[in-house]
Amino acid sequence: MWTLEKARALHDAPFNNLLFLAQTVHRQNFDPNRVQLSRLLSIKTGGCPEDCGYCSQSAHHQTGLKASKLMEVKQVITEATKARDAGATRYCMGAAWRNPKPRDMDAVVAMVEGVKALGMETCMTLGMLDLEQAGRLKQAGLDYYNHNIDTSERYYGEVISTRSFADRLDTLENVRQSGIKVCCGGIVGMGEEPVDRIHMLVTLANLPEHPESVPINMLIPIAGTPLADASPIEPIEFVRMIALARIMMPKSHVRLSAGRTAMTDEMQALCFFAGANSIFVGDTLLTAGNPGEDKDTLLFRRLGIEPMELEAQ
Repeated sequence: MWTLEKARALHDAPFNNLLFLAQTVHRQNFDPNRVQLSRLLSIKTGGCPEDCGYCSQSAHHQTGLKASKLMEVKQVITEATKARDAGATRYCMGAAWRNPKPRDMDAVVAMVEGVKALGMETCMTLGMLDLEQAGRLKQAGLDYYNHNIDTSERYYGEVISTRSFADRLDTLENVRQSGIKVCCGGIVGMGEEPVDRIHMLVTLANLPEHPESVPINMLIPIAGTPLADASPIEPIEFVRMIALARIMMPKSHVRLSAGRTAMTDEMQALCFFAGANSIFVGDTLLTAGNPGEDKDTLLFRRLGIEPMELEAQ
């Protein structure tokens, strides 16, 4: 069981000591020169009834994003095939919903089955799930479900009012009970205190089982959202979060997620050294920008990093 005090002591340790420990833990559990590649597709964009303060897809915010209908299954499979051929081993599909409606479940299940048939790992993020919905997705072959807790329980109400922190934990429990692997992390740079970031990781590390994937997102401020003017997190502070996540959840894939467009190559290299071993590839993350594949390929070549094979996961 992790305590806030123990986690904070690690977080506040001299930077070199923290990174040395994180890299040591990383090498005990993973090949330090392999990074898992995931691709993310928005299968239903905009019009979400939630009011998450960071999100361009909320119907509460004037971001200029038009709501779309759920994509056709065939189109999703076509996009997934391109991603697989470009080296992605996991395909993540996201819909801007509070929770899936019964009328949507057949199409969502068909997407999972189709992507799974391509030989890829499947991941979805569809908002809150009940146990029956989670069971259907598991039966279809869903490998991972993403549902971030976003921040600490204390700060949560400053960012979102349309659902509670407990609602998020309930969905994680339903996903875990159904036998689907959990992808759960958060966002930093939303105006929270450093203690909130640490508390977020303590919550994740104290779940009955660690999430298999832990995405750490750096806020991309979007015009029209309440957090449009949030001050960015300082790079070294961000690297500390990656290192702490690696030490506290040693066998989890720690994913360097949103915000990489604002990171220098050197900052990303430090994150990989601190234990990040998964990224999203492609030009967009749902609606936000992401470094192109050429840029990632060049960075990997300079660092001597290779994509992780599916079998190696």
